[in-house]
Amino acid sequence: MTTQALRAPALTVNGEVTPIGDISVHTTVLDWLRDRGLTGAKEGCAEGECGACSVLVARPGTSSATEWTAVNACLLPVASLDGQELVTAEGLGTAAVLHPVQKEMAVRGGSQCGFCTPGFICSMAAEYYRPHRTSTPTEHHPVGAGDHECGANGFDLHSLSGNLCRCTGYRPIKDAAYALEEPAENDALAVRRNSPPPAPAATGMVSSEGEFLRPPTLQAALAVLSERDDAVVVAGSTDLGVQLNIFGSRPPLTIAIDRLEELREFTFAPDEVRLGAALTLTEIERLLSGRVPLLAQLFPQFASRLIRNGATIGGNLGTGSPIGDTPPALLALDASLVLASQRGERVVPLADYFTGYRQTVRSADELIKTIILPLPLAPMTAFHKIAKRRFDDISSVAIGYAITVADGTIQDAKIGLGGVAATPLRARSTEAALIGKPWSEQTVRTAAALMAAEGTPMDDHRASSSYRAAMLGQSLLRFYFKEVEA
Repeated sequence: MTTQALRAPALTVNGEVTPIGDISVHTTVLDWLRDRGLTGAKEGCAEGECGACSVLVARPGTSSATEWTAVNACLLPVASLDGQELVTAEGLGTAAVLHPVQKEMAVRGGSQCGFCTPGFICSMAAEYYRPHRTSTPTEHHPVGAGDHECGANGFDLHSLSGNLCRCTGYRPIKDAAYALEEPAENDALAVRRNSPPPAPAATGMVSSEGEFLRPPTLQAALAVLSERDDAVVVAGSTDLGVQLNIFGSRPPLTIAIDRLEELREFTFAPDEVRLGAALTLTEIERLLSGRVPLLAQLFPQFASRLIRNGATIGGNLGTGSPIGDTPPALLALDASLVLASQRGERVVPLADYFTGYRQTVRSADELIKTIILPLPLAPMTAFHKIAKRRFDDISSVAIGYAITVADGTIQDAKIGLGGVAATPLRARSTEAALIGKPWSEQTVRTAAALMAAEGTPMDDHRASSSYRAAMLGQSLLRFYFKEVEA
């Protein structure tokens, strides 16, 4: 199938409608902006880790019509923003009239060499405009592992977790963040939140490097997938962007699915929770508002806010990676996936989804549509991530726990593991050693010895196999003692 341009692709940048032009369909937002003289955003890492490229995009809000969302411009293909609205650091203020975020960064010494400053400015502005920012932090930021650190003004410092500064130091940047007041009533970007963002444009672009398509409906997307087995689907582009930048990948056909309404379901019913595969992790975090404690612990440890603003659970599962952070937690929650194709829909337990290294039961013509979490939830849950850094790092080992104890006896145990085999997996032997046994140190120590042998841990640059095995056993003991102390 050859796509034809449905309209002249364009996006609104700093209030001005700008044609995308005749460019490669794999051109990133960052390169496109810099080619047009908007050089505030920089390329530091090209992997979404430094935040020097941060810009603001108008996205549907969870508590307002529009939310200004900070994203990594180095990862997103500009074709994916066709019809959308974007603001760069240059669009926030002028040399004569600084934006409040720019002013606080300047007067409090938050910038030195300035390379990273525009990225910090955009990430800080996204939090500045976040609805309810001045509310009690725990109302909108559930406490979990890596609690949200908020100032008296409600500013969540973790909104800057994806931005790095190598020379200024973070104290004056933190001071600037915590000095911000509420936006003025006539602030144009604050007022803009009251109107919905642009509807997603049906996009068709062709260049010498391939094609980019944004179908208008799920059925249209599935029709293309049924015809083209070389198609690559993209939502937040937090994985594909790295493949494009670092490894030179150039898919012949890229299909954008992030704004398909059929993939953005959210329901919290008495017997199950349904999460659309194209909802971003930030959206899910805010919609759940702590009602699934295991996920509330996971989210702050998943990369950074910039990445979570684009990354989706569907994308994390779709790659089939053995070190994704969501699979261990979702395995512990006994999640199932709805897979959709032109042939219909089928429900697959996540425990049966992974079949080999980056291989799954999903066919080339299928999309992950929905993630289903059964209710009620286990009363004791935890997410343990072992990595070299507390935040914004790849797991060496990740473990999700969901344990039910009644009258001192373990009634049910589900434990999901990541980073210890070719696929994420359930710790079946450990679960069997726990269920029906007393909830005691002796039981847990016996099970911990089995858990250390779960999977086939490997040696790599992140950790040795012996270290991974040791961490598995220690993790279960840590979980037990923390629950007992509570």
